[in-house]
Amino acid sequence: MWLKHLKQRLTRTSERLTGGLGGLLGDGGADGGARFFDELETRLLGADVGAATSLAVIDNLKKRAGRGGARDLAALLELLRDEIAAVLAPCQLPDGGAPAAGAGGPFAVLVAGVNGVGKTTTIGKLGHHYKACGRSVMFAAGDTFRAAAIEQIEAWGRRCDIAVVSQAPGADSAAVIFDALASARAKGADILLADTAGRLHTDRNLMEELKKVKRAMARQDNAAPHEVLLVVDAGTGQNALSQTRAFHDALGVTGIVATKLDGTAKGGVLVAMAAEFGIPIRFIGVGEAAQDLRPFNAREYAGAMLGLDTPDAANTAESTTANTAASTAARE
Repeated sequence: MWLKHLKQRLTRTSERLTGGLGGLLGDGGADGGARFFDELETRLLGADVGAATSLAVIDNLKKRAGRGGARDLAALLELLRDEIAAVLAPCQLPDGGAPAAGAGGPFAVLVAGVNGVGKTTTIGKLGHHYKACGRSVMFAAGDTFRAAAIEQIEAWGRRCDIAVVSQAPGADSAAVIFDALASARAKGADILLADTAGRLHTDRNLMEELKKVKRAMARQDNAAPHEVLLVVDAGTGQNALSQTRAFHDALGVTGIVATKLDGTAKGGVLVAMAAEFGIPIRFIGVGEAAQDLRPFNAREYAGAMLGLDTPDAANTAESTTANTAASTAARE
């Protein structure tokens, strides 16, 4: 059910990548089909896969198509799925890398991102997900700049039966999150999800405020935050890369959540992010409902990008070797 849903939600990306491609193959199949591969590379670039990664993927696709004699569009798209999945695979973690319940104190997650990417909603959905997995969760209403953010996270708390630590609008975000971490520890919570105000990644003063929040968490627990989760709007395409660079430089991002994939033709940006940063893509969001946020799976995502059905079983040893080479080439 999820795979079908994911495929439907990524329709705009898959249409951009594959619509009308079959007509370029002609009677000669993939052999000598320069127009096909040139057009496919252009489409990968248009989906924000990135120049270096697109070139590496196409080069490996040509080699594998030649060795295997792939001549029709379906066979070529399956090979392309393999190549894309190979780039994404190092960024996949089981169940989004969720901590085990009762792992020794609250696992503190600092959630950051620019304005409008859906941080507070993502926190609510993550709380719903972790509770469904049997973890005890608390929220910290650290976005004290936007009054509606406090109301929003409290609404998610009521909806999911999750305790929320909050103060009045305008309170010091670092102090709110410091108190929330202390409360989560006292109450034996497994996970603390800490919201922060949206900020432009180019605003140095606001980025310094985030560093202050991180230092405040470390005063409660030397290892905190155990996760710095960056939320990005996939629809912003290449801008998501510049956001990731800035937040990673400032905070040391350890995980990414990509939202709003259902409304974009730029779903390939996750491939570019995987190739450049190698940071785990923990969850992806493809809609408004709580169940529309799911742990990231590289092969499922690669298939949905291309409009393919349920991914097939593991590839042969030859394919695995080729995929590893593709991932390495893309990173270089």
